[in-house]
Amino acid sequence: MTDDIKKLRDITGAGVMECKKAIEEAGGDIERAKAIIFERGLARAEKKSERATGSGLLESYIHNSRVGVLLELKCETDFVARNELFKELAHDIAMHIAALNPENAVELLKQNFVKNESITVEELIKSAIAKIGENIKVEKFCRYEL
Repeated sequence: MTDDIKKLRDITGAGVMECKKAIEEAGGDIERAKAIIFERGLARAEKKSERATGSGLLESYIHNSRVGVLLELKCETDFVARNELFKELAHDIAMHIAALNPENAVELLKQNFVKNESITVEELIKSAIAKIGENIKVEKFCRYEL
């Protein structure tokens, strides 16, 4: 069971006790346990969605010197803005914008994520909120193409 907890923790980023409870609830089925954690994470993300996002970062992404994206991704604190998971999320979203060219943030959130089409960008962000513990939102972005 310890190996399953470690595996689930590596996949989801959830805490040890949360992973243990999810595996027990799922009867040892890792995929079901992952779904349970994801559902709980989304619930936690909804609770955080009202919190102010006063910090963040600008992420730039250039693809083949022909497409460029500048993304403003917001979070609650400078501490999280410097977090590697947050930086990776910003990079992934900027890359997604370059690839799929959403017109605005609302459309962006509804799109299937380019690196994993089984989830939307909104679900990707909510998953990051559950792991990081702060509200995260796409403030604005611009995309340029030659």
